[in-house]
Amino acid sequence: MKWNRSYWVFSIFFFVHYFGFSSVMSLFGIWLGQAVGLDGTEKGIVFAINSLGTLCFHLLYGYISDKIGLRKHLLSVIIGLLMLAGPFFQFVYGPLLHSNIWLGALAGSIYIGATFSSGNAAIESFIEKISRLKAFEYGKARMFGSLGWAVATFFAGQTFNRNPNWNFWICTCTALLLAFLLLRTKLANASAREEGSGDESKSSEPFRFADIGRLARNRKFWAFILYIVGVMCLVPVYDQQFPVYFSSLFETKEAGNRMYGYLNSVQVFAEALCMFLGPALINKIGPKRGLLLGGMLMFIRISVSGMVDGPLEVGATKMIQALELPVMLISIFKYIRLNFDLRVASTLYLVGYQFTGALGGSIMSPLAGSLYDRIGFSHTYLWMGGYVLLFTLIAAFALSGGERGTGQGMLYRASSETVTKR
Repeated sequence: MKWNRSYWVFSIFFFVHYFGFSSVMSLFGIWLGQAVGLDGTEKGIVFAINSLGTLCFHLLYGYISDKIGLRKHLLSVIIGLLMLAGPFFQFVYGPLLHSNIWLGALAGSIYIGATFSSGNAAIESFIEKISRLKAFEYGKARMFGSLGWAVATFFAGQTFNRNPNWNFWICTCTALLLAFLLLRTKLANASAREEGSGDESKSSEPFRFADIGRLARNRKFWAFILYIVGVMCLVPVYDQQFPVYFSSLFETKEAGNRMYGYLNSVQVFAEALCMFLGPALINKIGPKRGLLLGGMLMFIRISVSGMVDGPLEVGATKMIQALELPVMLISIFKYIRLNFDLRVASTLYLVGYQFTGALGGSIMSPLAGSLYDRIGFSHTYLWMGGYVLLFTLIAAFALSGGERGTGQGMLYRASSETVTKR
């Protein structure tokens, strides 16, 4: 790859950010139970209220991100919040949850939603915009995020056993590194380019709230939402209970948990490799076909996991996710780039994808949980696989644009032919 300073700066940024993200969130549920002392019902309350906070900040960050464009204000706020992870979790969140579950859950939903769940999505959207301006592939930079997550997960359990609060202070330290990297990043030319005059393409005109209204009247937007509701929202629904199912295939719970940890680490490292190779594939087949390929991979992964019953076979289905997730994520960004006005790119990612996916998942999760209890994991996975296949086939007719040519080098100012006509 030709030397590209911005690529390496934001690749390191991704690695450091996801290292801190994983340090906090990979063992969050265990921390609630073992360090704070919450039971299953209380943890359910925390997760439910956290979801509401995340949905609210998806909406807010989507609008703000498009409004301010490539200015670093929002990232600075998110990094500032990340710096507070250590003191917040140890001295505020933990004690509040212990003394008053509702007050603690509310405080946590605001902080976690703003800092981690929606904050992470806002960071991804920002760096994707930078990749277009600075002519590097987003997926190749995002690969380092997967590596950061995998490395942190490897050490998180060890540090947790020494002190349950140390992982939060690790996040505080990584946030200091993020602040340094952001300060070293110069985007003055990016802001000027983004605020272009009326002679330039529509993507460089100022963002207005009315642009969101026009988006809601766009048929392509609703076809995109249909894909998210029918396919992407089942990703977290399936993943929530898969560790439970996989662990149950072993003689002891401890052995199952240990083997799942090994499996998850291998899958994330493989995912990083696919993140690097994924852009070339999507550039060749086009983002629409990439979304359809992701849907078919997900259908195969879920359905086959319901047909086999050995730990080796079930574990092999997990590895399909190493290709599936990069294909879907890269295709989503390139599909947005190809079919919509880039002034609403962050709104489409945080609201169209993240918000809609989270909302759909919150509705589907109780239904899936009920099916797990009534008919078991295997039969539930077959039903879920059929659901994904149905909406993937619908998407084949509903989604727009199977064109190629969305590869590396596309600038933030997309041509007028690649934006939605007003």
